[in-house]
Amino acid sequence: MLTPSDSKLSKQQQIPSAVSEEEQLLKQQRIQEVLLLIDSLFQREETTFRIIIDCLYDVGSLNLINKKFHRRYLNFIMKAIARFSKPIFRIYALYWVKKNSPKLITNWLASKVKF
Repeated sequence: MLTPSDSKLSKQQQIPSAVSEEEQLLKQQRIQEVLLLIDSLFQREETTFRIIIDCLYDVGSLNLINKKFHRRYLNFIMKAIARFSKPIFRIYALYWVKKNSPKLITNWLASKVKF
């Protein structure tokens, strides 16, 4: 048999779950908006990301070649190969960045605001 205090308790327990669902929906909508904004940023600033990818490729390829190839003639040959493969790398890297980065950045930002 339910007492008046039991019915008040059950109503109080139902209210937070309804608010929680609304909060979850709002949170998902806001995260989706952040994703769209970051995707828009990547579309508008494509030139900037190309330059960033080029710089990272130059630094990374030189560091890798210098670390792995100690002989002078092999080092020179590998650096030449790295210069010739740069345009192909740029195409694939830009495609990957456009496709994956907005989602990765959004997930990272969402993880930073969770407590």
